[in-house]
Amino acid sequence: MKKWLKAIACLSLAATFLTACGGASNSSKSGEKVTTVKLGIMGANTDVWDTVKERIEKNEPIKIQYVKFQDYNQPNTALNEGSIDLNAFQHNIFLENFNKEHKTDIVSIGNTIIEPFGFYSHKIKDVKELKKGDKIAIPNDVTNGGRALRLLEKQGLIKVDPKKGIFPTTSDITENKLDLQFVELDAAQVPRSLDDVALAGINSDIAIDAGINPVKDNLFRETVDENSKPYINIIAARKKDKDNKVYKTIVKYYQTKETEDAIKKIMKGAQEPAWKEKK
Repeated sequence: MKKWLKAIACLSLAATFLTACGGASNSSKSGEKVTTVKLGIMGANTDVWDTVKERIEKNEPIKIQYVKFQDYNQPNTALNEGSIDLNAFQHNIFLENFNKEHKTDIVSIGNTIIEPFGFYSHKIKDVKELKKGDKIAIPNDVTNGGRALRLLEKQGLIKVDPKKGIFPTTSDITENKLDLQFVELDAAQVPRSLDDVALAGINSDIAIDAGINPVKDNLFRETVDENSKPYINIIAARKKDKDNKVYKTIVKYYQTKETEDAIKKIMKGAQEPAWKEKK
């Protein structure tokens, strides 16, 4: 009798163990180990990415962990050093210039959005109000700074050396009738200068983080056209990881109709979907 009871107890324990193991294996739909991907982003706004993250984590054994930065050089440095897996904050020519300057090997694995660059002011309501010697704040990196100067040229405020293409600097200004003074700042810090300058050139994502509406509050901003392609934003990875299946899955979920709808609903024109465009 004791032997029989002992056998029953052993069978019962075995059944309990197997049931517990079966439950653990169902912790993800496919039974695969969940992979955490550290995604570097600029600023605090993750509203669009949150919709992508939710769909991925619901359907795939992938968890996205945001790593937020406040300086434009930090996400690429962190990616190159391996402290994050991907980043999504920059456009094509910013990455190209970063790789050139820092001898890094970071690549785009997918297009995301385009954010029209704009100028804003707390002091004037029309560029015609600009006075001789007024200060204008622009980003101090050559890609966004050049973007700002080209936009000012379109407004007829300055002329820059056409040989410099999309990378003009303030030293390439060939005509400046109002003797405008340029204050070059880290892109993320430009909004803080609004009370001290007549005009400030601000990237849309940074404007949003500063409580500025890029569509309603701009004095003037870029028109998205064929010339905008270098400024398409991307998801970036280390070159050795460009074919990583998990990372490709994240790109696939981003480049969907659901994300396009989220961008249009949430960003209201501050960003435009751009993954259908070729570089």
